[in-house]
Amino acid sequence: MASKSGDERTGLPGFFADLVRCETRLYNDLNDRLRARHGIVTSQFEFLRYLRDHPGCRVADVAGEFAVGIGATSKGIDRLEKQGWAARQPNPADRRSSLLALTGEGAKLTDAAERTFTARLTELLGDVPGPAVAEVFSRLRAALERDRIGMPTG
Repeated sequence: MASKSGDERTGLPGFFADLVRCETRLYNDLNDRLRARHGIVTSQFEFLRYLRDHPGCRVADVAGEFAVGIGATSKGIDRLEKQGWAARQPNPADRRSSLLALTGEGAKLTDAAERTFTARLTELLGDVPGPAVAEVFSRLRAALERDRIGMPTG
């Protein structure tokens, strides 16, 4: 509930503003670092990391993880394929879909970018979140995902 003081920086609206602005600034900074060191942006890194950690996933799985539309996800995978970092393979269980995999180059890039990403995130955050804050966000994410809140339609 918002504070009765009228201060827009308090209560849930203030929390939301702080949350979004922090996320945007962190994402942008990580984007700049990954682009400078590896020639990729944060969204590409996140897709690559997901493919590495979920071999044989489908575009729909990636879309669901990131709450992004199937079309946008497919275009993102197309870009990774064009660079030689990912590949689509026939899905033996469903000819209408493909299974996704990292290439050898994609795996090397992902591992190198993850070191850069983690080092920079550690520089920016240190131990600021702490276990209690991390647990709150983990629970919030789980509830939003469970109830399919914020998922694109179509």
